[in-house]
Amino acid sequence: MAQLVKMLDYVSRYEHDLSRYTTQFIRLKRSQWERMKRQWDNGVDLASWQIAADEESPAKMPENGSPSQEEVGKKRFSSLSRFLPFRKEEQIVAYEDGTPEETDDLNFTPNIIQDPRSVQQLRKLYMDQLFHFQLKWASSTLTERSRIDSKFMRDKVLHDFLESLPDSYLLFYYPVLKIKKAPVELEVILMTPVECICMTILEAEEGSVLVGSGERFWTKKLGEQESKLLNPTIGLNRMGKIVSSLFVSAEVDFPIRKILLSRESYIDFPGVAHDIQIIDRRDYPKWLEKGKKMSTPMKSNQFKASQILLDLCQTTAASRLFETEEEHQETGQE
Repeated sequence: MAQLVKMLDYVSRYEHDLSRYTTQFIRLKRSQWERMKRQWDNGVDLASWQIAADEESPAKMPENGSPSQEEVGKKRFSSLSRFLPFRKEEQIVAYEDGTPEETDDLNFTPNIIQDPRSVQQLRKLYMDQLFHFQLKWASSTLTERSRIDSKFMRDKVLHDFLESLPDSYLLFYYPVLKIKKAPVELEVILMTPVECICMTILEAEEGSVLVGSGERFWTKKLGEQESKLLNPTIGLNRMGKIVSSLFVSAEVDFPIRKILLSRESYIDFPGVAHDIQIIDRRDYPKWLEKGKKMSTPMKSNQFKASQILLDLCQTTAASRLFETEEEHQETGQE
């Protein structure tokens, strides 16, 4: 699971200690999965995971006065909660090697009512939970938090990247850099152990064809309909130049590759430059699968390159020191 290091101008754990939190995330992910699977193997009822308790309004009682399925689910969740990771009241997680790790009050709770019939289904539930937890780590710290746009909860590209790419990939998702006192909005940057991938994502209707050219505008075709879109290579090349200049200034030798990607569309651009790779709906699943199989551990140059961007990232956040209880509950529901 790729690690979401920075998203927009949201505050992030990784800003404070990149090496610590990348390592901590991998250990948390592994240890809590083993813990949850062990409980499942031992027959613990995992049939009614859902967002629990005080944050929700009381369930309605049916006319016969019997408890509703929602209430039954809540009771089951309450009994299960001691096995789930990151309970709100826990302050220390002890790993199998005896090393303690700090946690905080970010509540990692399941939000899917489902009976896992296989270890594959259990794994999918767990990964979905981790996706939401990653969004919290990428938008809050112990003392600050940024108000996350709910659209990211439904962002298919973000979900695919975090779930499918390996732990050693560090993801910058539309970060805002402050360069010479001016905000500079970038697109998607993947720091792999061996290279920096600058990426432009093209989201369009399923089956549409994006016809590229060297002109300022491209053509999008969907059936008999045609429309124009700004040439995406303009922003991609700009991002590549910015990142490259930052690496040169910091004297970090780290390769940069540029990718033009569309999950649902076909890209027809025979004149594409040699330094841009095109990945469309024909190649997207294979590209994700290839990334998933990558086993190269994180490298020092990868950390150096990532830190260069983090040091320039703009952050907008509010203090959590004076949050009300209601605001804490809102954070848990996001």
